[in-house]
Formats: sequence, C-alpha cells, structure tokens
Amino acid sequence: MKLYTKYFGEIEYLEEDLLHFTAGPFGFEGEREFLLLPFEGSSGTLLCFQSAHTPALAFVAMDPFALLPEYDPVLQPQELEELGVSDSQELGFYVLCVVKKPVSDSTVNLKCPVAINPETRAARQVILESDVYEMRHSLAQFGTEEGAPC
Repeated sequence: MKLYTKYFGEIEYLEEDLLHFTAGPFGFEGEREFLLLPFEGSSGTLLCFQSAHTPALAFVAMDPFALLPEYDPVLQPQELEELGVSDSQELGFYVLCVVKKPVSDSTVNLKCPVAINPETRAARQVILESDVYEMRHSLAQFGTEEGAPC
C-alpha cells in the first residue's frame, strides 16, 4: 500500500506495519492507525507517528530510554489488559516531542507516553500516575544539544 506522509514523502507499507490505537492519541481520538517511522540518521531514537489516514498528521516521537535510561513507566491494570499484556515491561514506549528552535528548547512528554504491544501492534497513549514525570521536560535537561535528535 502507498501513503503520502508529512516528513517522508510517498512511502510503501504493509498492512501488518500499522499500529492500531485502541483510542487515538489525545486530541485525535478518531485517528486509530499509524505507522512508526524512524528519521534517517537517528539510530531509531527519533521517530514519527504518521497517520495512515491523514497525510498531514504526524507526531515526532523519541525513545525515552535514550534520554533517560531509568525511565520506568507503569500502566494501570485496565490499560495493561487493553494492550493484552500483564506487565508494563512487555511493552515498548515512545514519548511525543514538541520541536522548537533552538532544538534545546524542545520538550518531551514523559507523563503521557505511547505504549505499544510489539506482538499485536496494539497501541495507546496513557497518562502515568507517577508524579516523577512531567508533560514538558526540556531536552536541555538531558544534555541534548543543537543538532541532536529532536
């Protein structure tokens, strides 16, 4: 299948490449199918959630563990059940990034990651109960400098 994307032009993908959100990302609840596409040269730490139905809709995301190796998201039992797992460690996690200029002013949302079951491709954006993580962590606090990812 072919899809025109916001950041990558026209691409080809397979149906099994799609992530299926149980509820669309916050503010975009009607958007349920996305592709997770890595940006070239990012070694898989900087990615894009590209809507499969709305070419202009794409979210820049990062691997939170590349920023904060001790990141420890814990989901609620009903969220785990919805994603078909029994433990948060069975899931993959990505955090959304708001890109600003300069890049060091960009922020990531560690409070509301996207959790993905790698086996079923089920996905959901969640709000973590922990007070440790905020919705706007500056990339500068992680030592990310101009020209670095995000």
